[in-house]
Amino acid sequence: MSSLGTRARKLFLAAFEPENLKILLMTVASLIGFVVVWWLLAQWLGLSYLPGPDLVFTAFVGSFTTVDASLGTNMLGNIAASLQRFLLGFGLAFGVAVPLGLVMGFLRVADRIAKPIVEIFRPIPPIAWVPVFLLIFQLFWGPVMVIFIGVFFPLLSNVIFGVKSVDPTLIDAAKTLGADRLRLFGKVIFPYTVPFLMTGITIGLGIGWMCIVAAEMIGAVGGGVGYYIYYMSMIGRFEYMYAGMAVIAILGILTVGLSRYVERVLSRRMGMK
Repeated sequence: MSSLGTRARKLFLAAFEPENLKILLMTVASLIGFVVVWWLLAQWLGLSYLPGPDLVFTAFVGSFTTVDASLGTNMLGNIAASLQRFLLGFGLAFGVAVPLGLVMGFLRVADRIAKPIVEIFRPIPPIAWVPVFLLIFQLFWGPVMVIFIGVFFPLLSNVIFGVKSVDPTLIDAAKTLGADRLRLFGKVIFPYTVPFLMTGITIGLGIGWMCIVAAEMIGAVGGGVGYYIYYMSMIGRFEYMYAGMAVIAILGILTVGLSRYVERVLSRRMGMK
């Protein structure tokens, strides 16, 4: 049997272990209960802006299968536009926050110089930057920079914390064995920081999706799920608005789940789990 088949068999058997099966049943029951309460509220209140789950599900499927005449694209096109902005913003944040966090965590001088500036901007909600960035960077790069801000600070804070949490004994042992600063970073500090980095990535992904929706609602070019939600709410097609919200939820769950999977794989390979 191939390694892939063996792994799939192990995952299948693990799903039926008592504890995992209990968690699965509780999750399913929770989701069913949520849908039932939602349907009852929709029937009882009878409000146009609170459609039932059946209408939202139909709109969800329809948003993928039909092209909206006003927007000129279907949900796949909107997802592609949002993902492009999201990946650009996340990539920029990763490329800046990780090196800066490693330097600030390792060098006291760098921390003392950069920390005051970081602490000035860190408490400002990313959403507050939307009007400014849209004016400066226009309708494409504006939302990208909002995502950058949203992802940057969780990444930076967790990397700094990870570097400062390295056991001094490990650093002293590496120096005793003749490791220079480059090897110290590559063999001790960075591997130790990876779990903290992955935690920052997971947090940043959640914040990033909130940022992209808010930024696209205020202004975006070329569509996007956030703009789709805003547009559908403005024309009173609320079932499609909720369908767009469901898409954001699914994208968030998938990206966070991928981050946690990568974290587990890296932890196993580094001997941490």
